[in-house]
Amino acid sequence: MNAVTGAYSYTGKYIARHLLAMDEPLICLTNKSPDQNPFNQPIPTYPLDFLKPHSLADRLKGVTTLYNTYWVRFNYHTANYEQAVRNSRILFEAAKRAGVKRIVQISVSNPARESPLPYFHGKAMVEEALQEMKISYAIIRPTLVYSLEDILINNIAFFLRRFPLFGIAGDGDYRVQPIFVEDLAQITIRAGRAEENIIIDAAGPEVYRFIDLVRLIHGKIHSRAVILHMPPFVVLALSRFLGVIYNDVVLTADELRGLIANLLVSATAPAGWTRFSSWISENAQDLGIRYASELSRHFSRH
Repeated sequence: MNAVTGAYSYTGKYIARHLLAMDEPLICLTNKSPDQNPFNQPIPTYPLDFLKPHSLADRLKGVTTLYNTYWVRFNYHTANYEQAVRNSRILFEAAKRAGVKRIVQISVSNPARESPLPYFHGKAMVEEALQEMKISYAIIRPTLVYSLEDILINNIAFFLRRFPLFGIAGDGDYRVQPIFVEDLAQITIRAGRAEENIIIDAAGPEVYRFIDLVRLIHGKIHSRAVILHMPPFVVLALSRFLGVIYNDVVLTADELRGLIANLLVSATAPAGWTRFSSWISENAQDLGIRYASELSRHFSRH
């Protein structure tokens, strides 16, 4: 039996789909009810209620492998990184009490306890919490995850389609190494079926300068937008303005700092195999047609 946190969200949904395709039984733990079931069959679904750790443990009884995708992209209202670290520890402790044999944690590329960026610091703290549990584990560290449901890549295309100008922070020479979400799901499940404690960077086979990534998207969707280099503070100001228009958080200062610091690149051999250049050639017509809202996706309640 498998358990997936957030099986109705983004990464968790792809993990769940692959498990179901393998005829693997699973349950879902979620704190957000889905608008509709994205699968061809019902999945037993239970609240991811960190205030009731004993209930979490009860739900996890009989589960052998827990795939945890739970996290927050940024601090928003009561959701914050410190709470996310505490919640992750609560989940791990509940899993251990329930007798779960292995936990697979979705982390991020280049996490570090000493990082000044709360996202990367928090992910490092979660990794440490898992390793302290003395339970079999796999830690997956994805770079920039993409698909037609992605937020960052989709919204780059959306703004290139909708506006006459597109701003690049600084020189745009900082690098990204995108990983296809289907590759990530398969890497994650393989790690879940292994036995040894492992840490895997999940990165795709291509590395781009950010400016080249934007130019590639620009060309494939036949955008007429003019790409301009701007100081980072101007890009952030424009992002806040767009956030007001779309009632969302488009980009945070910490996200931009992480991007410029080359934190979305792996130093190891690529674990993914799908080339972004090939993928976008096949999917450009559908990319960026609609704006993808982080707040609607993760903070609205149904």
